[in-house]
Amino acid sequence: MLHQKTLAAVFVLLLTVSNFGSAQSTNRAEQTPPTWQPNTDVEVFWMAYTQSKGGLTWGRSAQYPEYNLVKEGDTFMVELSQGPCLMEFFHSRWRRANDVRRWDDSINEYGGCPFVFD
Repeated sequence: MLHQKTLAAVFVLLLTVSNFGSAQSTNRAEQTPPTWQPNTDVEVFWMAYTQSKGGLTWGRSAQYPEYNLVKEGDTFMVELSQGPCLMEFFHSRWRRANDVRRWDDSINEYGGCPFVFD
């Protein structure tokens, strides 16, 4: 009898953990990236976009993350003397996030974006 109760308790625990993981995955999937609106603060928009993906993967810095640690879809805010630019790792290299997502051509003129490849 004790053995059956132990097995039942383990089954309930596994079912609970399994459902918890599914709920978390569903919540992440439900976060729709924001849509660009003209006259929006670019940095606020970038942060909303990265938050919809779970936040900036590599933070903000003038130094790019180590290449072999980066994965497809990772995000990084490069800090140049001219200002920041949101980068996204896409097809094996860092690209301006706007070049990947095509929100608006004007975004590539913001902050350090025109200078990231100099």
